[in-house]
Amino acid sequence: MTYEELRVVVVVYTTAIVPIIILFNLYLKDQLPRSILNIYLSSFLICALGWELWFTYGLYAGDPVDLRRSEVLNQFIPKNINWLMNSLADAGTISLGGILLTGKLMGSNRRVFNEWNIGAFLILLIWCISQNIFVEMFLYYDQLSVGKDLSWAPLAPTGPWINPILFQYGDRTITLHGQIPWLLMTPILYIITMHFQKEDIG
Repeated sequence: MTYEELRVVVVVYTTAIVPIIILFNLYLKDQLPRSILNIYLSSFLICALGWELWFTYGLYAGDPVDLRRSEVLNQFIPKNINWLMNSLADAGTISLGGILLTGKLMGSNRRVFNEWNIGAFLILLIWCISQNIFVEMFLYYDQLSVGKDLSWAPLAPTGPWINPILFQYGDRTITLHGQIPWLLMTPILYIITMHFQKEDIG
């Protein structure tokens, strides 16, 4: 196993499992708001059904993940749990992490999500897109490189057919199709956060 492969394995499992441990610990202390759990579960389902399952299995006009990466990664992150690990990371580290970061930067914790706030939305959007660019450029760059097609998916409607390179860093590329899911997911995440927080208040 190379250093790059080890880094991928550690990051994938850490970002998927650590949020679960934190949430479970908060639950045991009776400090887990229902809205946070609902946002986590909803984000997990939306990400899984919106693109992770499609990208993992190459369901429509794409290559399955086991053909886009090394055999070592296929052994340590089997295809049949790849979508699960990615969706857990999407829900916990990215979605909940983005909500927490946005609240802290806005100086009002999660209260900023009680109603629409353009500043909060832009912070969340920058977080979601930035982390996705980082993932495409430094974590999954070999799996998402030119010539390795990602499947069409409900939250990746451009498919492999409309997939220009947005910019390039050395031999690593950032493509439209790879960025579309989180561009679409950000307003969905904001809306479901407002919805579930209103339920908490109401």
